[in-house]
This record gives sequence, structure tokens and C-alpha cells, in this order.
Amino acid sequence: MKLSNKTQALQDLIAPAVQACNVDLWGIEFLPQGKRSLLRIYIDKADENNEQPVLNEDGELEQGRGIGVQDCVRVTQQVGAMLDVHDPISGEYSLEVSSPGWDRPFFQLEQMAGYIGQTVALRLISAVDNRRKFQAKLIAVDLENELIQVEVEKQQVLEIDSHNIDKANLIYQD
Repeated sequence: MKLSNKTQALQDLIAPAVQACNVDLWGIEFLPQGKRSLLRIYIDKADENNEQPVLNEDGELEQGRGIGVQDCVRVTQQVGAMLDVHDPISGEYSLEVSSPGWDRPFFQLEQMAGYIGQTVALRLISAVDNRRKFQAKLIAVDLENELIQVEVEKQQVLEIDSHNIDKANLIYQD
């Protein structure tokens, strides 16, 4: 799950602006699309284990984890102003800010550690067990060796190097 140089530079530039809005930067996607590129920023909040819902400064009801519309608006304004000053993207671009959602994409190996036991969708750079795309149960995340272990059909366990992961996201299940 290595970011391109351009995406890494954008993330380094954007991170302080996102932090200033009291939310966490979950990850970014930069998709150059000819004349008009797309910069998508995912933000999240730490779980505060609030027993009772509370009203935030914008009058929104909050309970523990969750990104509200006002969080997205604040980050859009903050990051948009910062991008206008530094102008790191040539040409026109669209800026989107959202929560990672139910099918949250993973941008760093550390993010996957909180989802052990859940189903993930993986797209690999090089095939493992003759497959590049599959859904599997995440059973271990080894940060030291930069590996994950997943269980595919028939209880077969595969070890996957994190540098071989092109895309990974959570599969929502009720």
C-alpha cells in the first residue's frame, strides 16, 4: 500500500490542515483525469466512547465515532484555502471530502489492524495463489514484517506482503 510520490506530497501538505479541523486524515486519493483531476480526502474521528450524545459547536448531535457534514465542510474550506495558496495541482481539479464509510478503503497497514476478523476486498499487484482480486477474512496484521494473513475459501490461509496490495477495503456485513 505504497502511495505515489504525488499522492504522498499532497498528503504531507494536507495533513496539518485536516488536523487543524480536529479530525484525523484517514487517507487521500489523487486521480488525474485529463484536464480535470480529482482529489478525494477521507477523514475520520477517534472513538471517544461517549455514553450520552452531545451537541457539537455546530449544533449537530454526536455520539462517539462519526464524521458529520460540518466536519466535511470545515475540512473542505481549510484544505481548499491551503491548496489555493500552495497550488500543488496543475490544471483544474475537484476536491471531495468524506468519511471512509462502511466500505472504508485502507491506505496504511496500521489501519487494517482494527478490523481483524472482518472481510476485506483485496486487489494485488502480483498474483498470490493465481489470483489478483479476492475477498477474504482478515486474520492477522504483522506490522513488523509488513504482512497480512487472510483466510480464503476452505480455511486456506494466505500471507500477503503489504507492498503487493494495490487496493484494500472493508466489506460491510450486518
